[in-house]
Amino acid sequence: MYSYYFDRPDMEYNIPPGAGEDRAPVLRPVPDSGEGEKRRVVRRAAEAPRPRRNRRRARAVVVLCLFLALMLGSGAAAVLLNLRGGRPLPALEDLMPWEDGAEDWDGRFAPVPETQESETLVKRAPVGGGTVLSLSPEPEGEALSPRDIYDKSVPSIVSIRGEGDWGASLGTGIILSEDGYIITNHHVIAGTRTVTVTRLDGGGSYDALLVGSDGQTDLAVLKVEAAGLPAAEFGDSASLRVGDPAYAIGNPLGEQLMGTMTDGIISYLDRAMSVDGYEMQLIQTSAALNSGNSGGALVNQYGQVIGVTTLKMSSNWNTIEGLGFAIPTASAKAIVDELIAAGHIGGRPAIGVTVGPVKYYVEDPDAVPQGLWVESVDENSDAWRKGLRAGDIIVEANGLPTPAIADLNAQKEGLQAGDSLELKIFRDGDYLILSVELVEQYTLAG
Repeated sequence: MYSYYFDRPDMEYNIPPGAGEDRAPVLRPVPDSGEGEKRRVVRRAAEAPRPRRNRRRARAVVVLCLFLALMLGSGAAAVLLNLRGGRPLPALEDLMPWEDGAEDWDGRFAPVPETQESETLVKRAPVGGGTVLSLSPEPEGEALSPRDIYDKSVPSIVSIRGEGDWGASLGTGIILSEDGYIITNHHVIAGTRTVTVTRLDGGGSYDALLVGSDGQTDLAVLKVEAAGLPAAEFGDSASLRVGDPAYAIGNPLGEQLMGTMTDGIISYLDRAMSVDGYEMQLIQTSAALNSGNSGGALVNQYGQVIGVTTLKMSSNWNTIEGLGFAIPTASAKAIVDELIAAGHIGGRPAIGVTVGPVKYYVEDPDAVPQGLWVESVDENSDAWRKGLRAGDIIVEANGLPTPAIADLNAQKEGLQAGDSLELKIFRDGDYLILSVELVEQYTLAG
């Protein structure tokens, strides 16, 4: 699960280079520097610096040691690890544990490309078929007891295990349909080559195919060959009110504590969180969320799934408890339906670059103009065809300065694939003007 760091605004952080165009480098938040970095680190959009999702995996022993340190009071160490995608988190913490075989976490940050779909190498399932995420109204009558809620919900919850070159990642999923569609978080399966789904009710395990995945909303849809699966009942999160009971069901610490249910309330609705450089409107809950809960169910008092758990807030300065976040079903529906129908999300214009603030890439930042250092350029993009290359510095977009990734993203707002963006580039002491055509983000996945 992603973790969102919430630290003192006067604290200084040494943030290494590497950030994606629509996401920022995986790093801890920087005090209001304007360098919005992304990762699946989450923080309040108005206050915390932007974090980003990490894809590095830490060895199980590191995760265990951090967990024990947290239990012993050394919370500062534990929040440094992004448990969702395996990279270190700036401000938010993924709910995903990593197993042995992954890279050692060394505290460094790796650049993240503009599109995340290419990071998932799982074999694809056919798209289409007409399955949609249906939201049921809140039923009339008395609420269920916690015991009845668990009995109703847990057969529809599964364990997700993804295998990649770096090791294994563990998370949670929700059965959407009887014929094998399953919802989880993008960060649970990002970078994996194979995915295995295991039912918590003893119903067996299945090899899963990827229907579609969207890093911007952190949603993914898997497909297993099965029939008669116990599909979850999904409720409409639009009917929620602050103070309503809430129950989180998932697999904290992965396969160690599968099928755990925690309880709390709906603490806030439509909480704006900046995640990997994207703003998300999330359900805030006091139900305990932990590593491994990513992709699990947030359930109402009637046993209806009203959210997909994705983030929790952590701090290495303040004591923070009971601040978890879930993707509302009301907003997840459109994404899930489009992933099933088309396998991707359209309507997202992209330049096709991986960039980061120039000060993290050069020894003497004062010797070059402020802007965004180009880490890489996708060869499927018009930017590549127009001559944009790694090592260039983007100093302006449409005549406005771009010292931070958010400034570049702001110039794409309101534009569509096919529209042009004028970039002012600094290269080898000279300035160049390039007019690049935006492309659909999903076309950069290959």
